[in-house]
Amino acid sequence: MASEGYIAPAIAIDLGTTYSCVAVWYNNRVEIIANLDQGNRTTPSCVAFTDDGRLVGDVAKSQIDMNPTNTVFAVKRLIGKHFSHTSVQNDIKYWPFKVITGSKDKPKIMVNYRGTEKGFYVEEILSMILVKMKEIAEAYLECTVKNAVITVPAHFNNSQRQATKNAGTIAGLNVMRLMDEPTAAAVAYGFDKITIDTNKKNLIVFDLGGGTCDVSLLSVRHGNFKVIATAGDSHLGGEDFNDRLVDHCVREFQSKFNKDITRDASCMGRLRTACEQAKINLSFTTRAAIKVDHFYGDINFNTRISRVQFEKLNIDLFARCMDLIEKCLADAKIDKTKVDAVLLVGGSTRIPKIQQLLQDTFGGKELCKGIHPDEAVAHGAAILAANLSNQGDKEVQNLVLVDVTPLSLGVETDEENMSVVVPRNTPIPARKGRGFQTVYDNQTSVKIAIFEGESAETKYNNLLGDFNLIGIDPAPKGVSKIDIVFEIDDNGILAVSAQGRYNSVKNEIVISKRNGDLTPEEIQTMVEAAARYKAEDEELKMRISLEDFAEKVKTMAMDPGLSDPEKKSMEEAAENVIAWLETNHVATIDEINKQKRELATTIRRLMKLRRGGIPYDEVLMLSLEEEE
Repeated sequence: MASEGYIAPAIAIDLGTTYSCVAVWYNNRVEIIANLDQGNRTTPSCVAFTDDGRLVGDVAKSQIDMNPTNTVFAVKRLIGKHFSHTSVQNDIKYWPFKVITGSKDKPKIMVNYRGTEKGFYVEEILSMILVKMKEIAEAYLECTVKNAVITVPAHFNNSQRQATKNAGTIAGLNVMRLMDEPTAAAVAYGFDKITIDTNKKNLIVFDLGGGTCDVSLLSVRHGNFKVIATAGDSHLGGEDFNDRLVDHCVREFQSKFNKDITRDASCMGRLRTACEQAKINLSFTTRAAIKVDHFYGDINFNTRISRVQFEKLNIDLFARCMDLIEKCLADAKIDKTKVDAVLLVGGSTRIPKIQQLLQDTFGGKELCKGIHPDEAVAHGAAILAANLSNQGDKEVQNLVLVDVTPLSLGVETDEENMSVVVPRNTPIPARKGRGFQTVYDNQTSVKIAIFEGESAETKYNNLLGDFNLIGIDPAPKGVSKIDIVFEIDDNGILAVSAQGRYNSVKNEIVISKRNGDLTPEEIQTMVEAAARYKAEDEELKMRISLEDFAEKVKTMAMDPGLSDPEKKSMEEAAENVIAWLETNHVATIDEINKQKRELATTIRRLMKLRRGGIPYDEVLMLSLEEEE
């Protein structure tokens, strides 16, 4: 137990598409914290909703086959995107849970929770996963945690970064920094291998996870980590490889049985689970079975997939991954022969074909596999968390990070083209400005629209926001000047200001209020809802505890040392509690505790306490602790 006045360390959370990981700098080293559910060092990014309550992590994933339409996974793929986005429409075809369009075209996940249909935005679901990771850390540290570094894919745009930060706020965390995942992995590797080396190293981080693929080139030298260039795809990863296997199996089943199972949520959910396991198995064997009993009615589905078949199904996706390496190196203007090390990050880098393609790309260079691909990101982020909270040793405090902006940023001109103010791969934090002029006579106002992307035409780029500058001095076109300044903070989040050069008119916008993002009021409502969900989770734990207590009492009633009337009274008391639980699906913690106290009182009245006799002490202690 932490002593009074103890300041909890800042934690690091790798919020992944399929799995999440939490780490902390503790006892002068990085600790990857195992969860209490299964003792695993990573936790499924999965949330399930039931009639009794909410489940997060391993317990949620374990019941997905029985509760597919109310078990939510991989929603990180939706963050910061509109429901109408092509990638969103493609994803929801494969998911057994329902996604609809919510306010401002935001995706909204619909589930049945405690007997009522409820809708959750992506930020709310992700906040539930963040709360789970926070609780894992708190159980280990034995204190309340407030501060955190959360990692994001390097190629996340401004909206996705802001939405991730909002999810952290809803979870009750102070998000000290959003850290790019490849940069975090490089820090983990660098502290292990390079911090004592005075020579500069060029390090490629190839990060292929469940939902995204990022490639970053870093210059590393004695604790200084400078991102030179980054390239990525926020919709390319293990989930896409799963989709290809699912499509393959759907076609095979339809060919054999002339049945279309794509609209059956239970079938699709169970098939996806089997395909994911087959994909994992194919990293270790050349053939894998995909088997689902009672798949469609009485029809069993049983097939085998070879590694060669799997690679053929995904070869275009693998090629897209390799294209990102070429783009990153081209942006950095560095030849692949100048790369000193290639670091693998993310579970999908275990795929043999990916490793072969990487080795071919870099002329047979040995790939760095010494750092755990599932833990590297959380490991590196924990070092930054310690640095930001003034904890850790001298090496930690001397850490220097220079990241880059993944996409070009600019403003729309009158020809609907984008005039770039901040080119992609500009080191951040950054402050850059450009001068513009009026485009018609006596113009007194201008609408400033901010975009991100690489196309010369704004219609192909992503609108971040817009605002008006009013009060420009009227003059012939081209005479009045406007200065527009872009400022990007350490999290990669943008603020834009505009000012008349020859007068005092000024306006600005922080690009967190883009159409589709959450307002402060909406975030506060979600924070309050999160507190209610936590109370409901506590109620569920108490219900389970009471049910376990009643079952123990029923077992105790079988003891031959009790008389028949005593046995009957104990059985009836336990059955009454179980019946109460079945008819009271929603109850307060006080009501549950009252039932437990009454059952304990009945036991005390009936039991014969004898040392060396019936071993009831453990059950009695349980009931007494609840009373206290």
